[in-house]
Amino acid sequence: MSAPNDFRETPSLLVKVLRQFSTLMQDELALARAEMSRNAARAGAGVAMIAVAGIIALVALNVLAAALVAWIAANGFTAGVASLIVGGALLVLALIVALIGKSRLSASALSPSRTARNVERDVETVKEATHA
Repeated sequence: MSAPNDFRETPSLLVKVLRQFSTLMQDELALARAEMSRNAARAGAGVAMIAVAGIIALVALNVLAAALVAWIAANGFTAGVASLIVGGALLVLALIVALIGKSRLSASALSPSRTARNVERDVETVKEATHA
């Protein structure tokens, strides 16, 4: 009859725990890689949006410069005011696209939050298992 605290099973239990821990860490690393890959794609989209915003801003500056020239030349508000409205609208559009692109590059948007939550949960589970 074996005692409840039979230490002969300890090595096999330790090996089993180490295997499970190794598998858990491999799964967490795979999740982190997948999450970082997704975040890298998101960052690429943010950079592309900022580049588009830059191009739109250049067009807006050209239109605004043409508007100023037209306004000064005509000194009447027909062609110049129309150019100012178009240039102003393009500039507002560039600002909106740049802000959206910037939000996609924030640290919170790129951090592997699911992985962090899973690791915290795993640590709590291991703590509970070792104290029981």
